[in-house]
Amino acid sequence: MVRIKPLIVFSIRLFLLLFILAAIGALIIWVTIVPSLPSVESLRDIQLQVPLRIYSADDRLMAEIGEQRRRPVAVDDVPERLKLAFLSAEDDRFYQHPGVDWRGTLRAVWLYSLSMGQGRVPGGSTVTQQVARRFFLSTDYSVTRKLREMLLAFKVESELSKDEILELYLNKEFLGHRAYGVAAAAQVYYGKTLDELTLAEMAMIAGLPKAPSRDNPISGPQQAMGRRNWILGRMLELGHISETEHAEAVAQPNTASYHGPVVELDSPWVAEMARQDVVDQVGSEAAYSDGLIAHTTVRSELQEKANRVVRDGLMDYDRRHGWRGPEDRVSEDTLDDPETLAERLDAMRPIAGLLPAVVTATDETSARFQLADGTSVELDLEALSWARPFVSSDAVGAAPQAAGDVVAIGDIVRLKKIDEEWQLAQIPQAEAALVSMKAETGELLALVGGLDFAHSQFNRATQSRRQPGSAFKPFIYSAALDHGYTPASRVNDAPVVIDDPSMEREWKPTNFSHRFFGPTRLREAMVNSRNLVSVRLLMDMGIEYGRDYVTRFGFERDQLPNGPSMALGSASITPLSLTAGYATFANGGHRVEPHYLYSISDTDGETLFETEWALPCRDCPEIPPPNPPAESTSSDETAREPMLRRPELADAESDSAREESDQPDTERLMGPPRPKRAEQVLRPQTAWLIDSMMSDVIRRGTGRRALALERDDLAGKTGTTNDQRDTWFAGYGGGIVTVVWVGMDDNESLGRQEQGGRTALPLWVDFMDTALEGRPETRRPVPVGVTRALIDPETGLRARPGTPDAIQEWFHADNLPPLESSDDSGEQADPYEVY
Repeated sequence: MVRIKPLIVFSIRLFLLLFILAAIGALIIWVTIVPSLPSVESLRDIQLQVPLRIYSADDRLMAEIGEQRRRPVAVDDVPERLKLAFLSAEDDRFYQHPGVDWRGTLRAVWLYSLSMGQGRVPGGSTVTQQVARRFFLSTDYSVTRKLREMLLAFKVESELSKDEILELYLNKEFLGHRAYGVAAAAQVYYGKTLDELTLAEMAMIAGLPKAPSRDNPISGPQQAMGRRNWILGRMLELGHISETEHAEAVAQPNTASYHGPVVELDSPWVAEMARQDVVDQVGSEAAYSDGLIAHTTVRSELQEKANRVVRDGLMDYDRRHGWRGPEDRVSEDTLDDPETLAERLDAMRPIAGLLPAVVTATDETSARFQLADGTSVELDLEALSWARPFVSSDAVGAAPQAAGDVVAIGDIVRLKKIDEEWQLAQIPQAEAALVSMKAETGELLALVGGLDFAHSQFNRATQSRRQPGSAFKPFIYSAALDHGYTPASRVNDAPVVIDDPSMEREWKPTNFSHRFFGPTRLREAMVNSRNLVSVRLLMDMGIEYGRDYVTRFGFERDQLPNGPSMALGSASITPLSLTAGYATFANGGHRVEPHYLYSISDTDGETLFETEWALPCRDCPEIPPPNPPAESTSSDETAREPMLRRPELADAESDSAREESDQPDTERLMGPPRPKRAEQVLRPQTAWLIDSMMSDVIRRGTGRRALALERDDLAGKTGTTNDQRDTWFAGYGGGIVTVVWVGMDDNESLGRQEQGGRTALPLWVDFMDTALEGRPETRRPVPVGVTRALIDPETGLRARPGTPDAIQEWFHADNLPPLESSDDSGEQADPYEVY
């Protein structure tokens, strides 16, 4: 008894000492650490880094752009078994402890003491502690940081519910391959949504937090499978699954593979344009991490058709010009090594649906090819018959007589599958662009900037400035109609030599056919694309007048040549700007700016940016008619200036704005802004007359291929530049304007036989066949101020009653040609006297 008493006293003193030390430690922690702990209230409104998503007008995903792939999901939308899988692996007592699990903590302390503090030890961190660390703390390994983590965990548990904490964890955790959160991981590894995952896949994802970069099922499949099976065992042990379910899940193989973002619509050029606009509006940091959603004006059906049209059209052109030979070759040793061969083919990515393949065998009548996945394809001689050898852009060699004339064993070529049949192909050398938009609003419906975005990111629709050739002539003819000419005016189509300052040499323009047709009415000159008529028109009107006039269609003045060559489309413009210019004719004379972005909204659906609309106003006061044409002389500058002034907003709008400015702030009307009035830059009468002339281009001119659409509201113009370097078709119908350009990036010739009507027009017709489906014909009524009269087609003068072969022609009501005299000696300017 004597010995026990001192032991009790010692024990009491030791306990008191430890208690005092613990109290002092707690006080020190409270004084030094607790005040520095961050507020966890921000967790309720946490902004997870979510990538920018860009959608079409019909909600098809076009692009997902951001450093972190994350799809936030509510905890109630997470399958119960997926939650149990994570908790089985990370914190099976999550719903019992107050934020820190004393069992795990004591185990971690014991292991730490055994290691003498020389390294990390497993266990000890609950889900709540991991949330506290992920959001507020660094990953430094220290006792101080661990204490802060534990205190923060208590604080988090006191302010958030268990489900709120688990939701943060399941959305924040990094799970490898740029996937953050369980929804992103399900997509990245399995291409599935959460509700589509199997039990084995759920366990695999639940095993990722431990070592997401190293032990994921793609980078470390063996370790990942071991971790998955251990988690399935824990779920069985904890009673979350049955023996049968466990056995079935463990028996499942590793089916994970990398899945990129699920892009539902292939429209990379518009997506890139929209991305840049979002960055310009909100900055790059917010654009790529705030989960913004951008909606574009693109219609998925039309964009998909535009993609196919451009690719098919370029491949058709390429076939016409022959086979250029294999893309590459492999040695016999490589052919005998399946693994090396597969790697070689894998390194050559598909381009525009053209898959790389190696020739493995040939004989007289066929050739055998092998794809990267090991698929074997055999093509007979008929399938290879198109592959006549390329000689030049104007010639091809003889048709192949045997498969060996086209390919040899070891050649790497391209194959394309069309309607379940494989075809020999090659990457086209030519490129193309297609732009389609609504004439009334400027909404882009589809845009293609080239053959394949991954092959070349250069956007030929918006960045490539090319000469439009004769597709520019409607703007020159419009200027002429507002300068006193009529569709019946005759201009001499005859040779001329011009000192063109924009070309720094004498210029001798000619027609495409190298023939000349003498006095020609403007309508016929437009229909048959007579070059000399356009040149003489511009020279008569004056170069400066022409340049000033054309700018009203949206073209930049400094991009327009200061010489007569402008009449033949020598300006450098983009397909997008040409589309906007033609929209002015299609909508009755209003200038509308192309736009491709409807809105930018945040994760809550609140609109951050919305495109301002400018719409034609049919009932607004018309702009005044142009002044009578003045004599064109070098000293009379007034004759050179545009005769049409751009109007201001309607008087009613101005009055409304003045009234609003006089009201106190509290009385101002609230709501969405009214659409702006599109600027009327062309008299509706002139727009209608140009539309009428371009309609004849379709009916009986260079655009006759478009008759296949069997519509009466089509208008357009072909364009071909010198040496067939650029070929175009620009036109509209049904309220839709579409422009197609085909050419070479290096400005080489497409070939002597390639004109706008052969290369670009078939693409336009193919696209518009879909674009106009279900759209009624939209022939505009004849506007007030336009009248028609009988004319003599030989003289362009108004015909007297009973004149044989007289035809109908349309005119400005105030600019009718004189009546032909009874003795056919009526006065009219001799076309030969106009230059």
